[in-house]
Order: sequence, then structure tokens, then C-alpha cells
Amino acid sequence: MNLEQQITAMAKSAQKAARQLVSVSTTEKNKALKLMAKALLFHQGFLISENKKDLTAAAHGQSYSKALIERLTMREETIKEMAQCLLDTAKLKDPVGELMDSFKRPNGLLIQKIRVPIGVVAIVYESRPNVTSDAIGLCLKSSNAAILKGGREALYSNGAIFKILRDELSKTEIPIDAIQLLPSDDHRAFGFLLKLQKYVDVVIPRGGEELIRFVTENTRIPVIKHYQGICHTYVSEHADLNMAHKICMNAKVQKPGVCNAMETMLVAKDAALRFLPVIVEDMQKAGVEIRGCRLTRTIVKKPIKAASEKDWDTEYLDLILSVKVVHSLEEAIDHINTHGSHHSDCIVTEDKKEAKQFLQSVDSACLYVNASTRFTDGHQFGFGAEIGISTDKLHARGPMALNELTTYKYLVFGKGQVRQ
Repeated sequence: MNLEQQITAMAKSAQKAARQLVSVSTTEKNKALKLMAKALLFHQGFLISENKKDLTAAAHGQSYSKALIERLTMREETIKEMAQCLLDTAKLKDPVGELMDSFKRPNGLLIQKIRVPIGVVAIVYESRPNVTSDAIGLCLKSSNAAILKGGREALYSNGAIFKILRDELSKTEIPIDAIQLLPSDDHRAFGFLLKLQKYVDVVIPRGGEELIRFVTENTRIPVIKHYQGICHTYVSEHADLNMAHKICMNAKVQKPGVCNAMETMLVAKDAALRFLPVIVEDMQKAGVEIRGCRLTRTIVKKPIKAASEKDWDTEYLDLILSVKVVHSLEEAIDHINTHGSHHSDCIVTEDKKEAKQFLQSVDSACLYVNASTRFTDGHQFGFGAEIGISTDKLHARGPMALNELTTYKYLVFGKGQVRQ
């Protein structure tokens, strides 16, 4: 059996397993998630050992960024978080079979709209081994089969997590083919999968813009995606500046290599003189490179690199921040809608009218008033985990979890009615 035949066989078996999963009870699915969480904790020494193989390979002859290495690294804390996500997902309401609507027509037909699984979900992702367990947990709880394709840089880590979790399925009624892992050491494997629209119902890419564009340009399977996370924080003249300082530092510094980190800070002109010198100094102490507009460089006396037009459209995923002084709320909104990626954006203000205008006018999946954009995350939203964050407008938007891994169908009950 050659590689293409092997991938086709995997997709067929996943489709068969997905059809069987629909009949698996919520109790049995939750049992599987709890067993998986326990197994991750039991085997954490093995997981860290396998992860070190990936880290060693990354350190030799690879030009990986610090942000990627950080996402790749598994620690005891990481494994505990992975296990907790599985446990949290087990606690959530099972969406499958939920009655979304029910109504009776004048002719007596009873029509019900119920939530059902999508079917076979393919997830391709880079560097983050925790996505392996998060995706498996969410897909199984929502009765979907999962076909996973991790990056080559996490070959050993993903393989170890997958083996541990799949072994636990043998103790449950869930078919083991409900979760599949494509080989990471042959780039052709995913290319073959992208051609299997007969068996795969949706593809969810999690990674850089290059990966996402490759997926969308090479498949006819529906894709749920976000290209970039160019997130903004606008500090209004009506902001509590101590609060703004705390929010901006967190949004940029706490974990800069992720899609919900702030990439551009907009500051109202009437707040800039008081706010910018302090925040810029503290950002620089934290290792952040500032790229500022002309007014920013005038207000902040120390040397700052000039921001180019390209900077406003750049997702750095690093300790780099673009800073722009704006003259009005309208200018801030226009800048965000023009240069943002419709991911996550924030306004810091004590003016309710201003906040309302921001929420109504900015076209992004997640909007914040007086809170860090770093909260755009399925686990932080109380969804157990996330399968990804979508900036699309159809089917799913924002953090995707159980409900977003379902669609619906109509059940129509009659008593012999025929259409006239």
C-alpha cells in the first residue's frame, strides 16, 4: 500500500468511526476523556522525554524563532493543563442531539431542528503539542472523528501524546479509528488528505499565514481559519491609565508569540503625553522593541524606531510593538478595520457611549472593553479548550469549541401529509 492509499484508508476508517460515534453515549465519551486525562499525568515523564527529542532537533540546524520554541516546549505544567482541558471538556454539556428549535406547521407537520456532529474533522497545526490532546478531546465529545497533522518540529511530542490517548480508547466503546494521526515526516501525506472531500467534512488549519494559504489553495474541502492575529488595544482619553498600563503590558508581554497578543497599541492624543512615556519605558524594560509613528517619537524623548506602513499590517508574534497616536475614536476604529485581521481588539475607556460605539463599529470576532485580548481562548471562555480561532463570518467565529464542531439537521414528523 503506497502513501496515498494509506491516507485514503485512514480517511475511510475515520468516516466509518464518525458514523459509529453518533450512537456513543455522553457517559461513555466523558469516561474516555477522563481516562485520557489520567493517562497524560501518569506518562508525563515519557512525554517530557519525547518532547526533549524535538527540542534537541530544533536546536540543531533549524532557524526556529524563540516564539516557536516556546510553543513547542512541554513542561509538567503544560501536561497538567492538557489533562485539565480534557477534564473540563468532560464536564461540559454534550451538544449532540440538542433540540435547537421545534415548531408545528398549519398542516400538522412537526419540525425539529437538532444539533449533530460535522463528521470527519481534519486539523493541521504547527509546533503546539497541546493541540493534539485538545483537538482529540473536543472532537470526541462532539462525536466527530479527528484526523490530525502536526508539524515536523513536534514529531515525537505529537506521536507520544497520540499513542497515550489512543491506547485509552480500547477501554471504551469509542472506535479507535475515531482519532488518526498523519505521518509528520512526509509532507505529501497532508496533500493527499486535502483531496479527500468524499471522506473529510472540514479542515481547520492552526498556524502561520503560509500554512493557512496553502490549505485554502489546495483543497475543495470547507476550511475554517484565521490568517493572522493583528490585535489592537486603543487607549482612550477617557481611560483609567493605570488600568490601561496593566492591560497593554499583559496583552504584549505575557505571551507574545500567540495570535491573541497585541501587535499595535493606539493611544488617543489627549492621553498620549501622560501615558506614552511611562508605558514605552516599561515595555522596553520588558524587552519590547517599539516602532512608533511620528507623534509617538516626538512625545517619547528616547530613540524609537520609526514605524513603516508595513508595520501596521504585521503580526510580529514577538516582543515588537507598533504604536500610533490617533486624534479621535473614529480614527482608531478606522485604523483597526483597515489594518486589523478581525481577530481580537480592545478599547480601554470609562466612557460607556464611547465603548458602545467601538463595539458596534469594529468588525472583529472578539471585542473587549477594559480587558486584555489575551483572553481570546476557548479555555478562558469556559469552552474546555478550543479547536482554533476563526475570523471567518460563516459557521464559526472566534474561539471554536464543542458547538462550533456541530451542524444541524431537521427532523420532520407527519401523519400521512402530502404536499398539494
